[in-house]
Amino acid sequence: MKNMKSLIVTIILAFSIGWAVTHGMFIPQGHEAPTVSEQSQTATTGETVQLEFPSSRYPETAQHIKEAIAAGKSSICTIDRDGADSNRDASLRGVPTRKGKDRDEWPMALCAEGGEGADIKYISPKDNRGAGSWVGHKLDDYPDGTRVEFIVK
Repeated sequence: MKNMKSLIVTIILAFSIGWAVTHGMFIPQGHEAPTVSEQSQTATTGETVQLEFPSSRYPETAQHIKEAIAAGKSSICTIDRDGADSNRDASLRGVPTRKGKDRDEWPMALCAEGGEGADIKYISPKDNRGAGSWVGHKLDDYPDGTRVEFIVK
């Protein structure tokens, strides 16, 4: 009976330590807990995060980004969520809608560099909206002010 209790205690202890490690609750001896998240530190130190855009997954958007950058638009996006609506209004002003197409903007409305003068291209809604969702998820944890360099291969 004593061996069974020891085994159960060992299993519970191993499980608890494993859970704590995988959930960031255990800090090995000799290491300090981070005081600032990587994302916050990136924004405050002015570093630029690199984001490799999946051209095989969103080929039309990738092609548009490449073309716009080649034409002189910035490959850097400074996250500015509060300015997205006004940037979108400014960049799409005077660009008519087309049935079955989305108006893709580069730089994106989410970027401080976006807005008036953005490059606009008609692409499929599936590609455009999928790419927008993908980028949004990738940048969720980064605060406004973070600089993101888009790399399209």
